[in-house]
Amino acid sequence: MGGISIWQLLIILVIVLVLFGGNRLRNLGSDLGTAIRGFRDAMKEGDKPETAMEEDRKKLEQSTAQQPTGSATGFHESLTKERDKV
Repeated sequence: MGGISIWQLLIILVIVLVLFGGNRLRNLGSDLGTAIRGFRDAMKEGDKPETAMEEDRKKLEQSTAQQPTGSATGFHESLTKERDKV
């Protein structure tokens, strides 16, 4: 008497499928997975030593410097401004 039976779970699942539909639930699941992955990546970046973060920044600067001129210059400037904010 202290829990939810398998039949109750199946009824809840059917109601949720009827209300939201299969595609919407699939998108919700993938969005949730992406959010969890992003959170884990952010936690890992917080554990990196400062030198590793500086190396990543240098690699980013080198890759943006190798891009062709034009709209990439504005992009590089916005990256520089964002980096300076941090």
